[in-house]
Parts: sequence; C-alpha cells; structure tokens
Amino acid sequence: MWHRINKHKLLIVLFIAIAARIAVLVIFRQHFAFSEPGGVIHGSVAYDEYAFNLLATGVYGREAGLPDAGLPPLYGCALALVYGVFGRHYLAVAALHIIFDALSIALLYDICRRLLPRPDQHGDWIGALAGLFFALYPYLIFQNLTLNDTALWMLLLHLFLWLLIRLRERAAIDRPALALAIAAGAVLGVSVLARALLPSLALMAALWFRLTLSGRETILRLLPVALVSLLVPLPWIMRAYAIYDGFVPIALNSGENIYQGNNPYAAAVFRAGYDVQWLTPPIDAPPKDEPLRRNAALAEAGWRYLRENPADALELMLVKLMVYWNPQVTPLNNLRMGEKLGIDEDGEVLIITGEGSHAGVTAANAAYQEAGLFNIVGRRLHVVYFGALWLLAIAGVWLRRRDWRMLSLLFFAQVSQTAMYLLFHPSTRYRSPTDPLLFIFSACAALWLLRRWRRRRIVQPR
Repeated sequence: MWHRINKHKLLIVLFIAIAARIAVLVIFRQHFAFSEPGGVIHGSVAYDEYAFNLLATGVYGREAGLPDAGLPPLYGCALALVYGVFGRHYLAVAALHIIFDALSIALLYDICRRLLPRPDQHGDWIGALAGLFFALYPYLIFQNLTLNDTALWMLLLHLFLWLLIRLRERAAIDRPALALAIAAGAVLGVSVLARALLPSLALMAALWFRLTLSGRETILRLLPVALVSLLVPLPWIMRAYAIYDGFVPIALNSGENIYQGNNPYAAAVFRAGYDVQWLTPPIDAPPKDEPLRRNAALAEAGWRYLRENPADALELMLVKLMVYWNPQVTPLNNLRMGEKLGIDEDGEVLIITGEGSHAGVTAANAAYQEAGLFNIVGRRLHVVYFGALWLLAIAGVWLRRRDWRMLSLLFFAQVSQTAMYLLFHPSTRYRSPTDPLLFIFSACAALWLLRRWRRRRIVQPR
C-alpha cells in the first residue's frame, strides 16, 4: 500500500483537489450558480460582460460593439471561448478553473522536485504535501470556483517559474534551451494580458540565475525570454493605441488602482478594515468619458502623494504590508448594500447610508459582511488553516536555509509580488495566488515533523 501511495502521490493529490472542489460546488451550489435565475456573480461582473459582448459582437468591450481597454483581455477572451462552446453556465466556468488548479498543482509538484532533486532533499514528497495544502486551501477553493481570473493567473505564475527552472537546468544553450526560453517569454508576455505583475518577478529571477551561473550564461538564457515577452502583448498595445490615440499601459484600470492605494485617506481606510476600492476619486479627475486622461491623472495623483509625503508614505507601506500578510482574510470588513465610505474632517472613516451610497456595491459584496458562511465560518477557518501553514512556512525556511540558492527563486516570487501590491493596494485575494509557493516551506516543516515523529515511534521501547 505504501509503495502504491509513494508511486502515485501526485495523482492522489490531484484526485483530492478535484473531489474537494466538486464537493464544495455541489454543497454550496447557490453561491456559484450565477447563470441560473436569481443567481449572483461572486467575482467579476465586468469580465462576464466583456465575454458576453465579445461572443455576441466580436468586439472586446464592456459596452456591446464598442472596443475598449478597460481591463486586460486574457481572462475575458478565455471566458468568451467557454461561453461559445458550452454556453454561459457556471458549471463550465467552474470546470475550467478546476482544470487550471489541477495543472497548477502538477507544476507545483514538479517545481519542488526540480528545486530539491537529491533523494535526501525529498523534493517529491515536499511537492506532494505543498500540492495537498493547495488542494484543501479553503480560500482558494472558493475563490477559484467563482468568476474571476485568479485560477488562470496562478497557472501562468506556476508555468513561468517551471519554465525558468527547466531553462536553468540546461547545461548548454542548445535548441531545447532556446525553445524553453521562447516558451518562458511567451508565458511572461501573455501574463501581462491577465495581470501585469510577472515582469517584476522576471527581473528578480535574473538574480536567481546569476547565483549559480556566469553572467554570460545568464544573459544568453534570459535575453530571448525578454525579447519574446515584449513582442507578445504588442498587438494588444497597438489596438489600444488605435482606440485612444495614446499609449495604454495594458489596461485603463491601472491609474485608478494606483490612486486608490496611495492617497491621504488610504491608511485610515486600511486601518478601519475596508478596501480602498470604495474611495471616491478626486473631484478634479477627468471624467470617465475621457479614460486615457483619467487614467494618467489618477496615476499621477497617486505617485505625487508618495513623492510629496515621504513620512506618510512609509507609514502607508507598513500598513499595506500588514494588510497583505495578515493571517485573517482582508479586507476585514465589507460594505453592505446602500452603504458608502466617507472621510470626516479628522480623516476618520465614516459609513454613509441612504441616498448617494456607492452604486458599485453588489449583493455579492454585501454577502461577505453578513453573519454566516463567509463572514463567520469562512474567516475563522482561514485564520486556522492559513495561520498554521504560515507558521510552518517560517520554520520551513529555517530548516531549508542550506538550500537557499536554489530556493531563492521562491523568495523572489514572494518579494516581487508583495512589492507590486504595496505600490497598488493589497488584500488576501491578491496575495493568495502565491500562497502555494509559501506552502512549499510549510511542507518542508511538516515533513520534518512527520519524520521526527516516525523516528521516535521506531526507537520507543515496546
């Protein structure tokens, strides 16, 4: 029996992952069945509209037949493909995301096996345990069954890391190495059409290559990655330029995100436990019917606040860091229907109700603040599950300190994504895609504890 488990451990983990997601989908069907009468979308209403309009008109735009670059196109296009083949049905979306999760777990397993290749390092078992922690992670099970791009983004993240590891393993710059470099560049370029976050990781990954390879070998491996990654999103950038007669940094939501995370009220909103997405843009911001000017103005307002208020900016970054790595689900609070965030004269957060309340608050948003499955059970379960694995990960980092050169790629992944969200605005949703990489260190500690417990049982006198 043990031999069979050892031989098929990845398949067992994948079976557990798929079974857990199907079970949640069936038991809590009412929370995911957005396509049925009275159904509510938990996730992104915007991507649903983009996909529906693309399928109906052949034009990527939130308004039917009107092209735009409001959101990155990759997930919306993938969703349109699913709608076109299977219809607009929640089961089709969930099935796609389950496949993405299964592929991410398989890549996570092989990442561990390749980063820790010696038999005494137990990379295969660490990968299986990390995959199991991912498979049963309640937050990501729920998140990746809803209509949002997280599962796709996680797959791209794991695939990019896996390709970099494979590229570094090549002893020479031969055709297979070039093919891996081109594939890594393609994934990097495609990823910015989902979330423009991987370029920062790519820059730090160059340091990982340099730790064990010469400068020449590092450049020869990564130059094709960089060139291909620049070419892939070029058609989308040219399309956006033709629409707006100006350069668009992938999507026109970047400026709003920068301003929301960097303004005089952001720290107060974070401390109050709310998400800064509900902050009202400045009064002098260009109107929404001038999206290019509005995006640039909001971005500049955010960067200007950081430049002109260095002391406050440092405090804000520390607050964001605590929000990002909080073992609790953040934001801690959500607005209810008919509520709006306000700021009084002293900079304190107010919750305004009645006329003029924030129109963007949906029934799905409000559900996370009501007592019940999400706000009571889900939050407590997350603290226990993630909190325990977080503490194990700290121990695992110490236990694997001698392997720091190879495992530094995992550190760079965490540091780069943390830094990106400190520039914008953080939450558990934005941190969770890198949590399985953190669980690798949790698995290191868990395996060490299991082996220690087993040895004590063997030597214990009967």
